[in-house]
Amino acid sequence: MNLGSPALASDVPRIHPALIATTALAPIAWGTTYATTTQLLPEGAPMLTALLRALPAGLLLLAITRTLPRGAWWWKASVLGVLNVGAFFPLLFVAAYRLPGGVAATVGAIQPLIVVSLAHMWLGERATPLKVGAGIAGVAGVALLVLTPTARLDAIGVAAAVAGAVLMACGVALTKAWKPPVPPLTLTAWQLTAGGIFLIPIAAIEGLPDAGFTANNVFGYLWLGLAGTAVAYSLWFRGIGSLPASVVTFLSLTTSISAATIGWLWLGQSLTPLQIAGGVLALGAIAAGALFSRPAAVPAECPTPLADARADTLVPAKIAAKTTRA
Repeated sequence: MNLGSPALASDVPRIHPALIATTALAPIAWGTTYATTTQLLPEGAPMLTALLRALPAGLLLLAITRTLPRGAWWWKASVLGVLNVGAFFPLLFVAAYRLPGGVAATVGAIQPLIVVSLAHMWLGERATPLKVGAGIAGVAGVALLVLTPTARLDAIGVAAAVAGAVLMACGVALTKAWKPPVPPLTLTAWQLTAGGIFLIPIAAIEGLPDAGFTANNVFGYLWLGLAGTAVAYSLWFRGIGSLPASVVTFLSLTTSISAATIGWLWLGQSLTPLQIAGGVLALGAIAAGALFSRPAAVPAECPTPLADARADTLVPAKIAAKTTRA
């Protein structure tokens, strides 16, 4: 079942290292979320944090772009906003509050494997052995990097982490399949605003924290909203629009590497040789999945219904063009 145009041999995008590097800045910024949340934000307000991270950033970008959705993109932007923001953020915080960070990060590392599968089914991107192997290596590397022997499991937390990974994987694949007709900044504005509106009633049920906001709280919310959301998601959706989905998703593994590095530099956490080996393995998985894995094209002799529809549209146009020139 292909939801978008298949990747024919002539359509296979070229992978540009510079574009991959700028796209990777998004999950690197997301790696600061744990330290920012624990060190700068008030406790006991995960839904408020999710709302303040999404809605102000979305409204700011909407004011900058001054472009509203049209036609079907009202519901498409809403669906993507719920998948990537509105439902994903609460699940992210539920997993963070109920699971040790290492368990949540390890479960979330399954996202590349999910996206590889969805891209194969929906986008015609082949699930090559290199991609699957890199996905498995990524989970193993993140587990070695952040998982501790004393980590406890919580059924609700694990379910939330899995659901979050699945939702964001679907968001990546659908964003690629639907081919947004607007620049990445506009698409980011739509999704953050839609996701933020979805979060309003959830945050209202949770209520406000008892204590007032401090200067550290304000700085933390500004960092998460601007650098960790507005800028990061704009770069992320720019990458999704220009790179194969199965390539972009491996960059999400850099979130755990970034978080571990910040914990070492800022929070004084130590890294064992085994954790360092896990980080190297995760970097290898990113390189294999994002840099050295060329997107495989669907053979031209195996068209899909969407490909047939595209051909039916193009052939009469070519005939008309030749008639006009004659």
